[in-house]
Amino acid sequence: MKIAIPDLVSPSYFPAEAAVELGCFAAHGIDAQIELISPVERAYEAMRDGAVDLVAGSAHSALSAFPRWAGAKLLCAQSQGMYWFLVMRADLGAKRGDLEVVKGKRIGAAPWVGMGLRHLLIQAGIDPVRDEVTIAPTPMSLEPRVNFGLMAVGALEAGVVDGFWANGMGAEIAVSRGVGTVVLDVRRGDGPEDAFNYTMPTIAATDRLIAERPEAAEAAVRAIVDAQNVLRADASRAREVGERLFPEEADRIEALIRRDLPFYQAQLTPEFVTGMNRFSQAIGILDTDVPYADVVAERMRPLW
Repeated sequence: MKIAIPDLVSPSYFPAEAAVELGCFAAHGIDAQIELISPVERAYEAMRDGAVDLVAGSAHSALSAFPRWAGAKLLCAQSQGMYWFLVMRADLGAKRGDLEVVKGKRIGAAPWVGMGLRHLLIQAGIDPVRDEVTIAPTPMSLEPRVNFGLMAVGALEAGVVDGFWANGMGAEIAVSRGVGTVVLDVRRGDGPEDAFNYTMPTIAATDRLIAERPEAAEAAVRAIVDAQNVLRADASRAREVGERLFPEEADRIEALIRRDLPFYQAQLTPEFVTGMNRFSQAIGILDTDVPYADVVAERMRPLW
């Protein structure tokens, strides 16, 4: 089983990485491999085209390759809530929650990731066009094997962007190096209340895989849940995974995983799907309400 992940050096999709590296997939009879495919829409295209079996990415981004959710479903969550951080240049002196700082600034964000920030700003009364907020990928960040968070930190340090909207690892590195300040952390209450359910990190599969290999789909969910349980029981196992996949940042990952553990839950609630539907319609990537059963593989619910 091949699993596409759009950013390896990150806590965002770490449950999928841990499920492979700590033997959770193997324990359920699945020989699983991780493949870095970025940005996330390219990962979903790979799943649609049969090049990979699963995508461990942002839930709403499935619509990039599966309009109206036709042909794909979510199996489970890796963790709950929209998980990106808005980080601005430290010398701007931005305060937590002060979105006025983005006016006239350049914000680095991957295309389908940046949709969340754009809508969040609009809800906060900031018009990206009127207020001259540029939200766009950083140079070279759309290559197929790029970890966006690390690229974003480099772009911030080089002065290519004034801020970025990316994962927790990127935020941690920027803050620890003294080049960035966290302005928004939606998971922990910043921004509009409904932003929590814009999207979340999930595991997605095609309808075909679910129908033809139901035992493999169920095994994938069990593996993710097992990995979440392993990390909750002993967060130090995160370093073990980090040393295998990204040794240069392995010393940071345990602390980041400990911080995110309260969100490491696999359920996909109707409230989440409703919130994601509203967000997707508001930004123009969905033109109708899609029922819960057409978004989520309901047969997996007992496994959460």
